[in-house]
Amino acid sequence: MTRLTVNGQPVHYKMAPETPLLWALRDASNLTGAKYGCGTGECGACTVHVDGKAMQACVITLAEAEGTFVTTIEGLGHDRNHPVQQAWIAENLPQCGFCQPGMVMAAAALLTKTKSPSDDEIASAITNICRCGTYPRIHAAIRRAARMANGGERIDAAPPANVSADDAADAVPALRAIDSKKLSER
Repeated sequence: MTRLTVNGQPVHYKMAPETPLLWALRDASNLTGAKYGCGTGECGACTVHVDGKAMQACVITLAEAEGTFVTTIEGLGHDRNHPVQQAWIAENLPQCGFCQPGMVMAAAALLTKTKSPSDDEIASAITNICRCGTYPRIHAAIRRAARMANGGERIDAAPPANVSADDAADAVPALRAIDSKKLSER
């Protein structure tokens, strides 16, 4: 049995020690934010924090994760209140969204160790692959998240932290569903 802490909760996995951490998180804990992309640690879609460091969960075994503290996208900011999450929303960053949880986790780890990263530092730290090519917006969002984390900016475009996910669309006009009936009347 492997024991670790996931999103602040102690967890005991009754899985083979060579099982990738990604499968334990997704299949046993139903934490599906980390995505399976390449399975070789190259794409970054499965990025989580292990003891505060951004790591690819597809190449870490449960045996290697024994005793660690793991944070997934679900545990980063429960109310979308992490500066990176807020900046991602404000910059309208995701397109297909598949790589975004891994990108957010990599960006959050970068901002933990570097308060105001340069473009070169961002490029070095964010090696995740985005097939939609949103890299310029990713850099802008990370710079914006750094300003927010350092108290230099407040983001009003994202739902406030105290708004439930169900009510988020009502709090932010850009997130509201399009009324197809009104569109057909135009």
